[in-house]
Amino acid sequence: MKSDSTSMHEHNAEHHHAAETSHENPQGGEVFTHLIDELGDHHELNIFFAKLPVLPVILVDDGLHVYPNVESMEHSGLFTMHHPKAKHQLVSTTKVDAKGHPLTPTFDLSITNFVAYEWIAILIVSVLFFKARGRYKKNPTAAPRGIQNVLESVVIYIRDEIVVPNVGTVKRAVRLMPYILALFFFILTLNLVGLMPGCHAATGALGVTMALALTSFCVVNYIAVKDAGIGTWFKHLLGGAPIFIAPIMVPIEIVSLFTKPFALMIRLFANMTAGHIVLLSLVGLIFFFKSWIVTPVSVSFSVFIYLLELLVAFLQAYIFAMLTSVFVGLALGDHAHDDNHHEVEPLH
Repeated sequence: MKSDSTSMHEHNAEHHHAAETSHENPQGGEVFTHLIDELGDHHELNIFFAKLPVLPVILVDDGLHVYPNVESMEHSGLFTMHHPKAKHQLVSTTKVDAKGHPLTPTFDLSITNFVAYEWIAILIVSVLFFKARGRYKKNPTAAPRGIQNVLESVVIYIRDEIVVPNVGTVKRAVRLMPYILALFFFILTLNLVGLMPGCHAATGALGVTMALALTSFCVVNYIAVKDAGIGTWFKHLLGGAPIFIAPIMVPIEIVSLFTKPFALMIRLFANMTAGHIVLLSLVGLIFFFKSWIVTPVSVSFSVFIYLLELLVAFLQAYIFAMLTSVFVGLALGDHAHDDNHHEVEPLH
């Protein structure tokens, strides 16, 4: 007689096979559900229409569990992605809550699809800048060319048109430039990689945009406290109002501190997700109607949306960098044009 764990494992395997069959051959209205599911995060690397089981699964639950991929995790019998009561969720096969629903691991530290794309973006940006740096070191007096010229033009534009006008002084702009540049090129690369056929946009995940917004929140307030002083920073919480209405103004200003990064998070997430949903929906019409008649219309609109998405990819990186610089200036208030209480000449 088979043990309960063996039966559960066989049941999960059968459900896994059925889920894969349904996933690979969506019918009717399932087409759109299938396409929308593809936008989400996964435990395998989805790139150029290939699903590569190369991402490790790292779980903390009654100890550390490390598996080279999802298939190895499924074979262990301890966790599954295909439980009938928790579809598309990584849950335990042996633990349930009071209502009989399977429990999730205490911590899921796995390297997921979006994390892999973030590493890819970091690698691309690093290679481009190291290449430009190598050319500068080899011949510092030569005119920039190729990718070196493109990067230099973007860096100068961000410095002169985004950072300096908003943070007020050259010294502060120089300190802030590495962060703003990293922010801009990281977001732009993630957006552009996400537009490649069969690739995913990590900026379409709330977790990614939340992390970017939190870093901006920390940087903005750190610079405000460091340059204007903690006393001035607290005075800004009054919003310029008299001290006797502090009980009203301080909570409002504190809320405003968090609404700024929240707006950054939602704006980037919504814009990148919306475009991909529209694009996939237009493509899905072909499979939904199963007719060549809708193909010209679907493809034409898809090309238009794709070009619009290309514009949005640049625009959202620009907006995120711009608003972060603006928030630094707003946090400094009257001290925005004062650097250690000394006037600094504007950058020409």
